[in-house]
Amino acid sequence: MTGPFGGSEGSAPDPDPQPAKTDPQPSAPAPRRERPAGMAAVARRADVSHQTVSRVLNNHPSVRTSTRERVLQAMADLDYRPNRLARALVTSRSGLIGVVTSGSAKYGPTSTLMAVEEAARGAGYAASVTAVHDNDPEALATRMADTLLSFDSQAVEGVIVIAPRVSTVLALETISSRAPLLLIAAGVAPSSRFGVVSVDQSQGARAATAHLVAQGHTSIGHLAGPADWFDSRERYRGWVEELESAGLQPGPVWEGDWSADFGYDVGRRLVADPDRPTGIVASNDQMALGLLRAFGEAGVAVPGDVSVTGFDDIEGTAHFQPPLTTVRQDFAQLGEAAIASMLQMIEERTTPTGAVPLIPTELVVRASTGPARA
Repeated sequence: MTGPFGGSEGSAPDPDPQPAKTDPQPSAPAPRRERPAGMAAVARRADVSHQTVSRVLNNHPSVRTSTRERVLQAMADLDYRPNRLARALVTSRSGLIGVVTSGSAKYGPTSTLMAVEEAARGAGYAASVTAVHDNDPEALATRMADTLLSFDSQAVEGVIVIAPRVSTVLALETISSRAPLLLIAAGVAPSSRFGVVSVDQSQGARAATAHLVAQGHTSIGHLAGPADWFDSRERYRGWVEELESAGLQPGPVWEGDWSADFGYDVGRRLVADPDRPTGIVASNDQMALGLLRAFGEAGVAVPGDVSVTGFDDIEGTAHFQPPLTTVRQDFAQLGEAAIASMLQMIEERTTPTGAVPLIPTELVVRASTGPARA
């Protein structure tokens, strides 16, 4: 009779069961990791010297076109990846550009950062990005100094600082850097310490204001950004100068924080104001959006009662209600100008102190502006 575990019922178990013998299997060798191809392998495949490969990597003008193409093809065939650190030690060229950003999620700084990174890649450089932000001036200066020191250890060839606020530039005034410094900041003069490039913020605000003046508006207010932002200062300056050139007195000014909430609050107050201006130049699209909502809720017609302009032409402004007249910034051109200036500083080892390259803006006219009411 068979037991529950397979043996005959009543039989004694094997006192010393032995495991079944199996032939030992040799363990498979661990897969061999292939080392990436080096410069010597590229030289052998292209049938050139090690020095020629190095010259191709460094864009040396003495290399013939046919030779350069043969070396580049060998690099592609072997999936060659230059060792950036080794290259920096030998040639003093790391192919790295440090980028300092304030960490702001606002449209302008974020779009500028994306444009700089793309332009750097197009020029054959990689961008090492660090966000530095602190409301305390002393702490900001310390963090900025630490960042520049970190960039020095990475052997960056230059540093671009996206500096939307006055405090950032004040911190940089007290810090030295081994690599050349370039600021992207509106209304800042270059110095022996740093070069500057910028979008012509003042010109953009003048264009928006001139558009309202041409529509017959004589009472034009300004919804400004924070006073410690360079863009805000330059847009305010453009608004004032254009009104003065037209022989008009500047209307009321409200200093905001770039948010749609602030624009909405101002709009709510203006709804009940019989002396409200017939035109408002908002310093960014978000604050203009808040104005439009407040006016729409209260039955104030835009542009029948009030014309509104924005600044930035952020995604979706064509679908505001009504579609927003605004100022468009060419961030791609700004990024290219910044990288071009940076490379010039790297090559010439000097800081340009001439006129600041200013990227022009474009006024985009939509339905939020029209003739002034009688």
